[in-house]
Amino acid sequence: MARFLIVRVALIVVTLLAVSVAIFSLIEFAPGDAATVILGQAATPENTKALRERMGLDMPPYERYLTWVAGAVQGNLGIAASGKEISGIVPGRLFNSSLLAVGAFLIAVPLGLAMGVLVGVKSDTLIDRFLTLGGLVTISLPEFVTGIILVLVLSSTLGWLPSSSIMLPGETIIGNPQVLVMPILTVTGALFAYILRMARANVIEVMESNYVRTAILKGLPMRTVVMRHVLPNAMLPTITVIANNVGWLFGGLIIIENLFAYPGMGSLLIQAINARDIRLLQSTAMVIAAVYAFSNLAADLTYGWLNPRVRLA
Repeated sequence: MARFLIVRVALIVVTLLAVSVAIFSLIEFAPGDAATVILGQAATPENTKALRERMGLDMPPYERYLTWVAGAVQGNLGIAASGKEISGIVPGRLFNSSLLAVGAFLIAVPLGLAMGVLVGVKSDTLIDRFLTLGGLVTISLPEFVTGIILVLVLSSTLGWLPSSSIMLPGETIIGNPQVLVMPILTVTGALFAYILRMARANVIEVMESNYVRTAILKGLPMRTVVMRHVLPNAMLPTITVIANNVGWLFGGLIIIENLFAYPGMGSLLIQAINARDIRLLQSTAMVIAAVYAFSNLAADLTYGWLNPRVRLA
């Protein structure tokens, strides 16, 4: 297991280095001057030069990259264009996005697994067709469409929930949990449907195996067959899909957080793009990439623990 972990961590380090180069290069070759864009109409040769020096834009590209990477490794993400320490901005935003992701997971994963096993065992029945069709429709709808529908129904029509997650200065997500409901429901829809379809497909495949048919022919109760023979084998690939969706969530949250004005990593990324805040953009993108990479590591470790053959590969 130790060798398995070392190999996976080494791959993550190499991947994150490659991602850092890609992010830096894309921003480096983007058209326009960041300092001029940030200052806008107030740009003068003097204050533009001063801002470029403060942002490190007067240094050669390779030196800026090495300075950024070295600082990130030490936990120093630099200073945003607003003058605030990025290391003081990111943790709060990451916490807010984590609340959104965890809330969606706590709803979608148990419900998706339970419904997936149910329709997998009872395939080609009315409930199977209903849930499979509903899941297909949910996956097909873009997330912003699902969010708009929820706003129209739950906020505009019924008035049960606020239409956005905008908060006054000093307010927190913990103190206003109602602002989480519609973003979580929007994320949960697609995630639930995806897990349901994956679990259903894996359960059907295992149900058609010879050892399960033998267990049924021996007269074992279907509940025992499902718990002892079907679930342990059907859940292995499903667990990997679930863990990998952590990274997908943080990428997909960009749209949802901006739709509801939710103060998370996704909205911070868009804010950095609009402001041409290079250091904030680089750091936010790298944090999202790191979350995705380590969620994949968690999936690999879980899968390797459940399936020893993977560790020995």
